[in-house]
Amino acid sequence: MTNDKILNLLGLAYRAGKTICGAAAAEQQIKKKSARLLFLAGDCGATNEERYLRLSTQNRIKVIRTYSKEELGRALGRSQTAIVVLTDKGFAEAVSKAVQKMD
Repeated sequence: MTNDKILNLLGLAYRAGKTICGAAAAEQQIKKKSARLLFLAGDCGATNEERYLRLSTQNRIKVIRTYSKEELGRALGRSQTAIVVLTDKGFAEAVSKAVQKMD
């Protein structure tokens, strides 16, 4: 499995309506405990990085920090996005398995 497989899964989840993009919406999903997996861009701002790493630790959400804002955005058909939350358990498990196979 390659990084492309993970981004393809993310794009599929987006088209299926199983993702939340953007800081405020992502934070709401994390606090509501409906977030299953968090993609945080490696080049996001320090404030966002600190906030979302803290929230994900508190709520025991796995964080993937492998991608840039441009790579995440491209997977979703956007120009850039720094924060993407997967809300579907099945997609989150599939991405987690693909990440494990990368390591």
